Amino acid sequence: MQNYFIDTHSHIDMIEDIELETIIKNANENGIKKIIIPSADESSFEPVLKICEKYENVFCMLGVFPQEAQKWNEKTADTILTLAKNNRKVIGIGEIGLDYYWDTSFVELQKDIFIKQIEIANELNLPFAVHDREAHKDTFDIITRYNKGSDVLLHCFSGSVEFARECIKEGFYLALGGVVTFKNAKKMKEVAMDIPLDRLMLETDAPYLTPVPHRGKTNEPKYIPLIAQEIANLRGIEVEEVAKQTTLNAEKVFKI
Repeated sequence: MQNYFIDTHSHIDMIEDIELETIIKNANENGIKKIIIPSADESSFEPVLKICEKYENVFCMLGVFPQEAQKWNEKTADTILTLAKNNRKVIGIGEIGLDYYWDTSFVELQKDIFIKQIEIANELNLPFAVHDREAHKDTFDIITRYNKGSDVLLHCFSGSVEFARECIKEGFYLALGGVVTFKNAKKMKEVAMDIPLDRLMLETDAPYLTPVPHRGKTNEPKYIPLIAQEIANLRGIEVEEVAKQTTLNAEKVFKI
């Protein structure tokens, strides 16, 4: 019996060297039953929605990535609200959050746009996927202060076990991807072993962060089983258990 998985964060719209049809076919053949595409900025909303309309098992989130916060304008919130309302393919807000790695010259704007999008998620009663890069404390503080009931998924979680535990206490979900397979990813392996399975989801973050043994190649949803297997190995359990619980978690949070 084949295991079934959900790739909760996959930029398949950004993959340039593999045909979309092939990506979907490869995913299906490897037990990936659903794929969720996050948005980066307003210009990606329509293209992402078109992919969702074409493929039954593909869904999306709408949101503005923190490093694109300067592209936010007075109409962006209304655009998200209009496109998301009554559209069963829009299942979350994302990816949103804070990124202090690349450019910290507009941190206050990032925070402002992050808060605005949390409020949109709350208004729509949708979960939101969080990008947090070298901004753990501010990210945590903003979510706990401003979120009013939406489920929270920390995409590509990169914090310590201690931080993971604090997030779990707040009811957040954590997503792990290809990094957990990297030989030197000690911190992520510790997190994978420690957090409750009912708070874990899987993702590729394709086309980035391709898992071992395919590093250097373009990432795509078909590699999710490699991530699941590594987590199962670390925890000393069967991969079927990881597949079943992470799929249930994604179905529950994203209502798919």
